[in-house]
Amino acid sequence: MSHAEYSGVPRVTPMEKTLFACDELAGFITACALVKPGKSLAEVEARSVRKKMKDKAFARSVNRDDITNGAADLGVDLEEHIAFCIEAMKAIAKELALDGSLAQSASPQTM
Repeated sequence: MSHAEYSGVPRVTPMEKTLFACDELAGFITACALVKPGKSLAEVEARSVRKKMKDKAFARSVNRDDITNGAADLGVDLEEHIAFCIEAMKAIAKELALDGSLAQSASPQTM
């Protein structure tokens, strides 16, 4: 329950803090990957995620404060946290359908 602010449940354990810090960010990183030409995490960089965070129209349902507060609660630099999460998600990119296969299936087949 502590992964969301609205629950009012405090984050006490390292696991609770980590879940909070990664929850919104994972969704935001996914959105960043899906707007790339190859729809792949391989194309996403921490710097570009930070830039997209400033665009309030992009992935507007993602709470930017949760992302920044989550990194702060863990005691890590935000850009380093974003980079770490991108790399962790890359390890399971295929399972997340963020390995570029969406872009390949959407492009016309040539014979």
